[in-house]
Amino acid sequence: MFCDSCGNALQAGQGFCSRCGKEVTGPHGVSYPRPGRVQEHIRLLGILWLALAALEITGAFVLFIVANTIFIRMSSGDPRASAFLHPLLSFLAIFIAVKAAAGFLAGWGLLQREPWARLLALVLAFLALFHIPFGTALGIYTLWTLLPVESEQEYEQQAQQRTAA
Repeated sequence: MFCDSCGNALQAGQGFCSRCGKEVTGPHGVSYPRPGRVQEHIRLLGILWLALAALEITGAFVLFIVANTIFIRMSSGDPRASAFLHPLLSFLAIFIAVKAAAGFLAGWGLLQREPWARLLALVLAFLALFHIPFGTALGIYTLWTLLPVESEQEYEQQAQQRTAA
């Protein structure tokens, strides 16, 4: 029998959970531990980070092409516009590509339960809040899943189990 609050194994006739202190009530049948927040959502979270990274790398590629084709050719019109927009758009494209690479690493790391992936995903989640609408939604979902202290403990436990196996 398991606690319906934290999933801790209970002994027969035990009145309170030894881990969370919740009173054991109701019929004492056989139940299975509930999966934690991280265990339920980590796979979907990793896939969504990979998908957002693919979307961002596509946008960075298009922006880089636009910066190096259209604005490099504008030098015949106003050379000051080309001198300003070409480096600016190229820098933005490279910045977005680096952010997409970090998102890809976070998604892969979450799927593999790497110890560093949780922190990387949280940092990227704060940055993604400004990327309306998909980044905002994924940032909120990531923060809801990985930010609580219980989630940190559960993720570390899963990472240790993965390295032990």
